[in-house]
Amino acid sequence: MRSPVNHALPLALVAALAGGVAAYAKQSPAPVPVSGPAADYPVVVGDPFQVGGATFTPEDRLNYDAVGYADVGTAGGTGISAAHKTLPLPSYIEVTSLESGKTILVRAERRGPMNDRLIELSPGAAAQLGLAGSARPAVRVRRVNPPEQERAMLRAGGRAPERMETPKGLLDALNRKLAAGTNALSPKPAVAPAPAATPTPRPAPSATPAPRPTSSAAPKPSPTPKPSPTPKPTATPAPAAPAPAPTTAAAPRPSVTGSQIVQVAAFSTQDRANAAAAKLGGQVSPAGRVWRVRLGPFATRAQADAALAKAKGAGYSDARIQRAD
Repeated sequence: MRSPVNHALPLALVAALAGGVAAYAKQSPAPVPVSGPAADYPVVVGDPFQVGGATFTPEDRLNYDAVGYADVGTAGGTGISAAHKTLPLPSYIEVTSLESGKTILVRAERRGPMNDRLIELSPGAAAQLGLAGSARPAVRVRRVNPPEQERAMLRAGGRAPERMETPKGLLDALNRKLAAGTNALSPKPAVAPAPAATPTPRPAPSATPAPRPTSSAAPKPSPTPKPSPTPKPTATPAPAAPAPAPTTAAAPRPSVTGSQIVQVAAFSTQDRANAAAAKLGGQVSPAGRVWRVRLGPFATRAQADAALAKAKGAGYSDARIQRAD
């Protein structure tokens, strides 16, 4: 009689353990998908840390924009990702090669690099930017807010569409900024005071010709006694000299309160330009090899500012107000 009881007891224990495991499996939460929008939140800022004696303090700066040198690491594989010292993780950034002007969208998802470089790109990001084999590539890193469609491409290990190539003038300014080792473009303020000093000596020579009109005015009183009405019409056109002043004053006003447009972006394909224009309610116009998307024209600066905010809110951070053609 003992043997059946002894055999039934282990079976009961096994059944109880199996039931407990099943209950635990039901209570355990489902894992968060790494490729969905939830993978971008919450962002992690992190604590200050030191690299080579320098302290880096991570911070959530929406307008982050800096130039420096990139490193190509091994982490990230073929995905378009990067490591950065201070940006929140994850962040989305546009990385521009200061040699070619090419710009790509990258997901910053690691902390680093642990050297003096500004950013460490994955092999896939370096290949898309054309930096493979470069020992010390110079880059611009700018934080952006891309649409969810492009975020999903990077989270899935793919590539987002390439950005518009950087104009040569901006590329030259960025290289000067890199050479100066500062985040402010110092050459521009330096040029401004130079022209301001040149106009100041000009009033001095203009003071010498001033007596000439007075000498020419001396012969004019002699004809006045003959017909008094005739010199008076000639004197009234004389105030025509101030007339150019209102015309010059009116010229700048149309540029501020007149017809203005918002230049949203320029695209290398017409399909992408049409999609952006449809999203923002703008127009597409060809310009050489690119298609420009514009909003407007607007009669007031306030209307143009509102349209500019709308474009930047949609992720077009390079949008700007221009005078209508």
